[in-house]
Amino acid sequence: MPRSTMISYILAVTAAVAVLHFHLLPAAFAGLAVYVLTLKLARHLPKNMNRVAHTVALGVVVMCVIACLTSACAAAWSFIGSSQGIGALLAMVVETFGSLRRALPASVAEVLPTTIEGLRQQMVEMLGDHVQKISIAGMEGLKVFAHILLGMVVGGMAAVHHFKEHDQVPPFTGALRSRLRALATAFDKVVFAQVKISALNTALTAVYLLIALPLFGVHLPMATVLILLTFAVGMLPVVGNLVSNSVIVVISLGVSPGVGVASLLFLVVIHKAEYFLNARIVGHEVQATAWELLSAMLLMEAVFGLVGLVAAPVVYAWLKAEVKEQGII
Repeated sequence: MPRSTMISYILAVTAAVAVLHFHLLPAAFAGLAVYVLTLKLARHLPKNMNRVAHTVALGVVVMCVIACLTSACAAAWSFIGSSQGIGALLAMVVETFGSLRRALPASVAEVLPTTIEGLRQQMVEMLGDHVQKISIAGMEGLKVFAHILLGMVVGGMAAVHHFKEHDQVPPFTGALRSRLRALATAFDKVVFAQVKISALNTALTAVYLLIALPLFGVHLPMATVLILLTFAVGMLPVVGNLVSNSVIVVISLGVSPGVGVASLLFLVVIHKAEYFLNARIVGHEVQATAWELLSAMLLMEAVFGLVGLVAAPVVYAWLKAEVKEQGII
């Protein structure tokens, strides 16, 4: 292996560890999203454009991608903070817990939260302390938002520079570009596969909440918010599905014990295999078996917490692609 390639691998792995350790994953994913989407959209630009016009068009595409992603995040955050968003959902969950405390044995009732703050604390403990570090909420919100915005700008600049590459480049520069292309390809495959999984889970949940339950005369409160929550947290492998399912079951128990049991059975039957569905769909995209991805997710979660769990499929797909390129496997 050439020395330049070896050094590029060392720098790439070091950068990946630093991103996870310093909690820069949102910025890295935002930059990769802009990079990948820009390259996808740039394929549809006219082929007969001169160099200046093509560069200007690429700049417009980058700005549109950044504007769309930023607007989507802002709209989601605005909805979460609205009176009909997550705050209202948490209040309903706490109210349901209050009703359950009166019906359950004292030993069980003691572990149920009595306030929204208590519920938040239990969720943090369940998901791990790292959930606070990757969230855009709280005192670190502005800093994380700045990181994400900067990551988008860097990703856009890298996408524009992608079309200015020349065949004759120093070996080290070429090796670094190869690492970036391999990482972007892995991100493209894994993240869009995760979107498919989240969309499937959301569609099944919508059918249950908006069609199946109403057929039996049951209208679950805040069904729309629950569906949006299912899609949003579904982007987190495994853990996100656990959160949405738990909230749906609790809200269902607030309607009646029968509805709670029905929701639990539905979610167990439909979503029990989400862990393995995630690994299977993503594994098909990156040519990895389910046990490989599950092992990677468990290992990185143990080392980096929830951040590692989210990044594991992308990192593993990238590393495996690089190893295959060297002919080791």
